[in-house]
Amino acid sequence: MATVLHKIKAWLYDNLLTQDNPNDYIARVISERSLNVNDICESAVARGGADVSAAAMEHAVNLFLKEMGYRLCDGFSINTGWFTASVHIRGVFDNPNEKFDPQKHTVLFEFHQGATLRKELEMVGVDILGIAETGVAVAHVTDVKTGSINDILTPNRNLKIAGHKIKIEGADEVNGVYFINTDTQERTKVDASDIVVNNPSELIVIIPQLAAGTYSLEVTTQFISGGGKVLKEPRSTVFDKTLTVQ
Repeated sequence: MATVLHKIKAWLYDNLLTQDNPNDYIARVISERSLNVNDICESAVARGGADVSAAAMEHAVNLFLKEMGYRLCDGFSINTGWFTASVHIRGVFDNPNEKFDPQKHTVLFEFHQGATLRKELEMVGVDILGIAETGVAVAHVTDVKTGSINDILTPNRNLKIAGHKIKIEGADEVNGVYFINTDTQERTKVDASDIVVNNPSELIVIIPQLAAGTYSLEVTTQFISGGGKVLKEPRSTVFDKTLTVQ
């Protein structure tokens, strides 16, 4: 058995994807924080594993990532050992002569763990901290246009949000669904009329006209189960996955 060199922590949440067992749970990892390229380069230098400066490493990594993206757009597949990447076309072609239609078909990138990264998992230990406090929580989201789960956002199309106690309720004006640009921290609130389905375990909203970039999803509500009561103060949850507008 491999030596445990890393530790991750996780809380248990109700499993909203299964109907046959109402008492099962899923584990959600507690993310310390999101690291960018600079953070990782600084860490490599601090740990003594890098023989170049953090700035030099960051420059080289950014050059590599830029060229990788360019070659992916040419239809090449990438295998770094740590991860694989490839370009795919999603959507149905009704006959052999049908052309690509951006309104019907989508080009997207898929990334998967490679053999080297998979081997690192042998050294990861997991601490289950127990059942999480049953407050408002987002479990997963689905972009209806592309079928993408926890990844792509298509502006002006529907987004399904599954979770726990996420119904938008209460008179406080801060209640609602927000998309937060991870670079600028600009917050875009979904118009109340664009919340198509508003249930405790599912929201369906029309994604605003967001600019290309990466976004966090936040749900704020005063909803509380049973009795028609609401919380005195709004509660918010931020989904732990970063979503992308291409």
